[in-house]
Amino acid sequence: MKILLATYWAIPHLGGVWNYMVQTKGYLEALGHEVDLLGYGADNTYIHMVNQDRKIKKEDLLPLVAARVSKQEYPEIYENSLVEYTEIHRYCFELGAAYLGLDGYDIIHTQDVLAATCIERVKPAETPLVATLHGSVAHEIRRQLKTIHKSPNAYIAKEYYDALERMGGQSADKTVVANNWLKDILMDEFGVAEEQLEVMHYGYIMPPYDYSKMNDPVEKPKGKKVILYSGRLVELKGVNYLLEALALMKETNQDWVCWIAGDGEQKPELSIETRVLGLRDDVKFLGIRDDLPLLLEQADVFVLPSLIENQPLSVIEAQLMGKAIAVSETGGLPEMVQDGVTGLLFPPENAEKMAEVLLTLIDCDDLRERLGKAARDWGRIHWDLGSGVRKLINLYGHVMNK
Repeated sequence: MKILLATYWAIPHLGGVWNYMVQTKGYLEALGHEVDLLGYGADNTYIHMVNQDRKIKKEDLLPLVAARVSKQEYPEIYENSLVEYTEIHRYCFELGAAYLGLDGYDIIHTQDVLAATCIERVKPAETPLVATLHGSVAHEIRRQLKTIHKSPNAYIAKEYYDALERMGGQSADKTVVANNWLKDILMDEFGVAEEQLEVMHYGYIMPPYDYSKMNDPVEKPKGKKVILYSGRLVELKGVNYLLEALALMKETNQDWVCWIAGDGEQKPELSIETRVLGLRDDVKFLGIRDDLPLLLEQADVFVLPSLIENQPLSVIEAQLMGKAIAVSETGGLPEMVQDGVTGLLFPPENAEKMAEVLLTLIDCDDLRERLGKAARDWGRIHWDLGSGVRKLINLYGHVMNK
């Protein structure tokens, strides 16, 4: 088969979608299939076929989009800045995909609602379309409209992104989700038919790490347990609640440090909060790292305090490394972590409960070992890449033969 994996998001990047695309491509090619990767490029300045080194600049497409989507003809698009930005960029993506060419593929597999909506409009009619949705864009935007995207006409953006979620969920011949949490949202809120949805979790392999190439190594302090967070430093990840929980923990236990690996728009704010809470010597911001296996190897506890989450790669990696895991009880996380068996759960946005859970893990060596072993044993079966890709190939065949 000749397969196109496509996303609206910029690739390459450090997120789970890119890792999924790369590992899926590698396994499919090992089985004899041909796979291309399509997406926006760095800083969303061009659309490219990553593995072919072919691209078209967004600036060359903007005049065409502006001529067809003018403020005079479609004033409603320009009433909200977030809607304007997304609408212009998705039309650029649509034109870029058509320019780079969608002919000749046996199947196209998009990775988000925006790509699904765009590709469905410009692909050859006879080419089957599968869409994997790696989260609920509409639900994430609803939270952001109360904070970073807050505006007097935020309701316009809410309705717009709800419509995108509905179109993206219904555009493909088959829509794949990782868990029942997202399946229920698409059915109950966005009218996607149950027969269109397929619950299929990801496959993943921890890539080998060359320790000889390690830069800026981080050493575990003697006599301290290490709590590790890895991910973006953005509001939806709830790192501010983690800092509040750490401040509560420090009142009764100082035998730990917390490493925060990642970067994002909240880093300056979180750095200030660390100092205000008296955690300057207890929390270390590590920035973006390419040595996560080494950090996990040294960590005693992995924590993810997200406000909303689908199926994060960071938890998969922690499970495969046999770590004791504490995550918020939100989104798809309870389907990844069984409370008291493969990890511990705490309510989202609740620093007090998070502190209790982390203290329990820090204080009890036997519990950490038991939870970590159970997480590794479960993860090695559940996240098997070969099994995941074989299921995907079967789905491709089913869609192509409809």
